[in-house]
Amino acid sequence: MPTLDDLGDVAGKRVLVRTDFNVPMETSASGERVITDDFRIRAALPTIEWLTSRGATVVCASHLGRPKGSPEAKYSMQPVRRRLAELAPGVELLENLRFDPGEEKNDPAFVAALVSGIDLYVNDAFGAAHRAHASIVGPPVTLPSAMGQLLRREVEVLLDLRHRPKHPFVAVLGGSKISDKLGVVEALLDVVDALVIGGAMCFTFMAAQGLPIGDSLFEPDQVDTCRRLLAQPKPIHLPEDITGVDADGRYATFGRRLPPGAKGFDIGPGSAAAFTDIIMDSRTVFWNGPMGMFEDERFANGTRTVAQAMADTKAFTVVGGGDSAAALAQFGLDDRIDHVSTGGGASLELLELGDLPGLDALRKAPNAR
Repeated sequence: MPTLDDLGDVAGKRVLVRTDFNVPMETSASGERVITDDFRIRAALPTIEWLTSRGATVVCASHLGRPKGSPEAKYSMQPVRRRLAELAPGVELLENLRFDPGEEKNDPAFVAALVSGIDLYVNDAFGAAHRAHASIVGPPVTLPSAMGQLLRREVEVLLDLRHRPKHPFVAVLGGSKISDKLGVVEALLDVVDALVIGGAMCFTFMAAQGLPIGDSLFEPDQVDTCRRLLAQPKPIHLPEDITGVDADGRYATFGRRLPPGAKGFDIGPGSAAAFTDIIMDSRTVFWNGPMGMFEDERFANGTRTVAQAMADTKAFTVVGGGDSAAALAQFGLDDRIDHVSTGGGASLELLELGDLPGLDALRKAPNAR
């Protein structure tokens, strides 16, 4: 896949850089849209600076949120443009790509408008590289193209996990639905030494073991799938205790059997300690998905304990974007992880399939060797 060095001399060239500036925002008391975390903007700076320091003019393009193919004020790139101007003066930023229906439809006319007056293309938007959208797969058809530094690092780290991990390799998976992660679970079972399951998805596994789970969230249509996964030879570690509320809504800790009406919202302290031991004994750990409803302090302990273990272990640690990355930032531990991915869905899809539409497009670019 072509890298920045494969673009040749970039001096005097206009370079379209597809970035992932889909940053979290909130509305201030004065009604202004404010960025709450600029991590994704800062993550693109090494590529932008590589290009500008060599005399290129950089034009960034990104989506923000999910507008339905037409302009919406709350998804305007203006707050991002202001922050980008502070971090990288002189760099242009186009309006939200998804304001045009042609972006998500990969419309050739929209691609043509995007690349008009552009000499070179760089994809540095790992968080969107799993989508076959116009700005991801369109420009490499005609323009000399390259991976940006962020995209390159993401691909190296995640494909090394898939093909060359140091063992023991453990994957810690949480979140609410096994159905969302079934493909990646099956792919990981080919390479990991063990899986650790927390979050609400553990209740579907517990139901598959015949354990009572009270009124906890689970997926009845996935119970047979979980039973099949539990029957394969690789160990799958499930919680031994659960924190939640009883039938009257009172905070409570349970063993593996939840009474009628009870709801589980976090792994219990015993499970958190057991999961910590597994993480500490590993040489490679991949974590995706919180252990519980960490936004509520009563149910944050499981996720906090796993995050702390990820920070403390001597293993090579990778966190797959999304809620896990948000949890790490909330607990002030994100700088103690070897690699925090900028793409939740993209990191899971790359681990599952070994390729993404955005990477495939770059391999077919006119300058690809």
